[in-house]
Amino acid sequence: MAVRKIIATTGLPGSGKALFSEVAVQYGCPIFVCGDIVREETMKRGMPLTPSNMGAVMLKIREEEGPAVISKRLIPKIDGSECDAALVEGVRSLEEVEELRRRYGKVTVVAIHASPQMRYERLEARGREDDPKTWQEFETRDLRELNVGLGKTIALADELIVNEGTIEEYQDYVRVLLREILLCE
Repeated sequence: MAVRKIIATTGLPGSGKALFSEVAVQYGCPIFVCGDIVREETMKRGMPLTPSNMGAVMLKIREEEGPAVISKRLIPKIDGSECDAALVEGVRSLEEVEELRRRYGKVTVVAIHASPQMRYERLEARGREDDPKTWQEFETRDLRELNVGLGKTIALADELIVNEGTIEEYQDYVRVLLREILLCE
């Protein structure tokens, strides 16, 4: 079965993209994470997974292969999946979205927003190796993300979720939105 629907989430780090993906799995959507491409490339280059290394690699591969490089690298993975609908977690630029649209047609972009303080606290709690350890690292990462086009992608998204409530409220909202997107032709 060929992929007929792509849902792409976008948002600054800690906004709730991974939790959105966890809910999407319940609907049979395989998840393709843009950040995994950067993590893979960082490791391939023999660099530790630190916020600064990952940021540098994210910028370098865009410089080397163009602003849609992440989507271009994800497409073979998506094509290799047996699914009707797939979720691409963490698109950063309109060029990435356009690359997905060229391949799959309709792409529904869902922007997820949360305040900087809330996102910082979530990232601290998550404690992933590449998460910022200080407020300065957090702000630097946000600005780097915005400089590759994330703000435009959020501004032009098809849907916007403000994720400031409880996990349960957010998951309930995501379930309703996913049902609407997946059932809509």
